[in-house]
Amino acid sequence: MGMMDGKAVLVTGAGRGVGRGIALAMAQAGAAVVVNDLGVSISGANDGEGQDGASPAEQVAEEIRALGGKAVVNHDSVADWAGACAMVKAAVDGFGRIDAVVNNAGNLRDVYFHKMGPDDFRAVIDVHLQGSFNTSRAAAPFFKEQEGGAYVHMTSTSGLIGNFGQANYSAAKLGVVGLSKSIALDMQRFRVRSNAVAPFAWTRMIDSIPTDTPEQQKRVEGLKKLDADKIAPLVVALCSDGGANVTGQIFAVRNNEISLFSQPRPIRTAHTAEGWTPETIAERVFDQFANDFYPLHRSADVFTWDPV
Repeated sequence: MGMMDGKAVLVTGAGRGVGRGIALAMAQAGAAVVVNDLGVSISGANDGEGQDGASPAEQVAEEIRALGGKAVVNHDSVADWAGACAMVKAAVDGFGRIDAVVNNAGNLRDVYFHKMGPDDFRAVIDVHLQGSFNTSRAAAPFFKEQEGGAYVHMTSTSGLIGNFGQANYSAAKLGVVGLSKSIALDMQRFRVRSNAVAPFAWTRMIDSIPTDTPEQQKRVEGLKKLDADKIAPLVVALCSDGGANVTGQIFAVRNNEISLFSQPRPIRTAHTAEGWTPETIAERVFDQFANDFYPLHRSADVFTWDPV
């Protein structure tokens, strides 16, 4: 008996990389899978630019069927509301139900903030944040009716911690965390849970990282050690009955390491009986808080050790 026997799952962006690993692991655990993949280049994943065919999703579905599992393919965009509804409908029509949504589809348009255009920002928000809303909202009535379901949303340490040249991606991925927590709060009464996972993995989505300097080359060599398939076990566990009591959390997976992330809480408070003025805040509060200000760290400054 697999942990996902009798369940149906939608995995977006499942044609390659992390999504492919999750789709296959879900099937191996007994789930029927909707394999969604738009089949486009990373930079064009918002609008269909750079299409390279639908074969990746078909190939993953064939792999699942070869394992004796059930799979249907969907090529809609998560950024399109009608497309998101069609993905969920594919699960219900094909398998009679939907039990989990894994929001993995993504794109990148990396550029430093002072050079970033509105189109660069919107393109990434539309896929990561709007797309996660679309698919999650499309599945919500089914989860509510059956009084159960699971969401796993892919976030990133680029949003949780920070990174250069990714204001669009970081904003979207931190927004995904807020979305996940809100879903967990609003739908807990229906026994629906929602969690976020930050994956560390070498995929084609980060294959464009520059290697112009020795520092960049060292970083890329380290990233290449990160196995995309290592993300799947946690995602399957979260979507299974074994994860029934886990909701509203933020995890990270880095090869064989699983981390639980903290969530924002007050760490220092200043008060005055007279009320604050801009002058007294500048004179007293900033110095009082300075020891606890967070430095401008990037993800690599926090995760400094080689993956296990």
